[in-house]
Amino acid sequence: MTAAVVSIRGTVGIRFRKTATEAMNTHPSYTLASRPQTGRYLRARAVLLRGTFAAAIFLTDIAFIVAMACLTGIAYHLAAYGKPGNVTLFLQVGVLAASIFAVSNMYRGEYRLPNFCTFKPHGGRTIQVWNVTMICLLMVGFLAQTSVEYSRAWTVLFYVATLAGLVALRFFVVRVTTLARAAGLISAQRIFLIGTGANVNGFVNRYEPWTHGINIVGCRFLTPVAANASVAARHAMLDRDFAEAVAGVRSLEPDAIFLLLPWSQTETIERCAETFMTLPVEIHIGPEQILHKFEEVKLSKLGPVTSLQLTRRPLTRSEIARKRLFDLVVAAVALIALTPLLIVVAALVWLDSPGPVFFVQRRYGFNQQPFRIIKFRTMRTLDDGPVIAQATRDDPRLTRVGRFLRRWNIDEIPQLFNVLTGDMSLVGPRPHAMAHDHEYEQRIALYARRHNVKPGITGWAQIHGCRGEVDTEGKMQRRLEHDLFYIDNWSLWLDLQIILRTVLSPAGYRNAY
Repeated sequence: MTAAVVSIRGTVGIRFRKTATEAMNTHPSYTLASRPQTGRYLRARAVLLRGTFAAAIFLTDIAFIVAMACLTGIAYHLAAYGKPGNVTLFLQVGVLAASIFAVSNMYRGEYRLPNFCTFKPHGGRTIQVWNVTMICLLMVGFLAQTSVEYSRAWTVLFYVATLAGLVALRFFVVRVTTLARAAGLISAQRIFLIGTGANVNGFVNRYEPWTHGINIVGCRFLTPVAANASVAARHAMLDRDFAEAVAGVRSLEPDAIFLLLPWSQTETIERCAETFMTLPVEIHIGPEQILHKFEEVKLSKLGPVTSLQLTRRPLTRSEIARKRLFDLVVAAVALIALTPLLIVVAALVWLDSPGPVFFVQRRYGFNQQPFRIIKFRTMRTLDDGPVIAQATRDDPRLTRVGRFLRRWNIDEIPQLFNVLTGDMSLVGPRPHAMAHDHEYEQRIALYARRHNVKPGITGWAQIHGCRGEVDTEGKMQRRLEHDLFYIDNWSLWLDLQIILRTVLSPAGYRNAY
């Protein structure tokens, strides 16, 4: 007996998971009956709903921006001048802004249904496109010499109110889309699965595709082949399995098929591609297990070379430039403002105990390039060798002034010079002594990934209390988790938030010794 096609109708993820497992545990020829609906009707309905969804969001954006232009214009002029103002001018601005915003999003593929499965990416993308829209509006107003006809206060009000409204609108649409998917009313894509029982079940259990708007319409379990089977027997069995799968795909008319096999089975994958290229469907090779370790895998093409990109640079060139400019401006201003404090502290350190005012130690920076970090001296020792004892609470090596400086993070202020020279950033993973880096690289996986960005004076780990002595591997692991979160979620807003919390939040001073 042969393995038959299992067909599923609607978003019935739990039912599919149970049925697929039962089918694998009973017999490969198991067939799941379905309701008497044709695949052509289901596909046509899905396509229509996706097209209607995109058009509805497109028109909603246009209507909302035009309405906000009129409402904010009328409200401002009533409050400021006691009359509604020239509504025609507000309408013109609204139509132009809506056109730029909506058309830009359309060409970016923003209105595709899969984008509305989660809210997370919408905030940044909406802010980015709306900023570009406003810049375009200002340029048009300048070139057309019409900007004097519009109040600057109203322009700011229109920008802020519409941006907040667009973000709220995106959140609302995502919530509605989630509910519609759960009810089986819409699906981002209808797929058909082909593979061994174990791989199909693993794929379904791991990804739960229905939670992302993906509707599994059918499945074909490949017949297990004995290890000692001849090449001809394997080919004959594959041909038979694929022939039945083709019949199922033609009947159900999915948008795509997913071949769920290890990538090392190149012969099977090639025969599958040759077979299904004759059908009007997308062909996807399911994710290999190694891809589960990476979150931003994508296909990259450089000239004729096609590769699978597992990771990207931690920061793009534009992000590096923005972060560096932020560091230079803030560090320069801070140094000028804190110069009197630096002079006073330097004098106190010099008077308190014999030794230099500054403590200089080699540490690893970006890409594990060594540099010399500068701090106010807080101890009677100047360790910088292969063995360095960590500072502990009530450490006898601490000076009287040094204990106070550490308690309030004042000893870190000279690192602003490291920021100006480019060795450090204001915010980033805190650099450890080289001896400690060597130790933890051997004990904790991905520890060296901390060096993929510049080290910082403060960081995400520090404002969460991950400071002080690291006397257990668990403490370093927790610190590493915070550092990697920062690297993966960097933004200028996050940097500013960390700086403010370092100065103002009690957590920024916790475990400081």
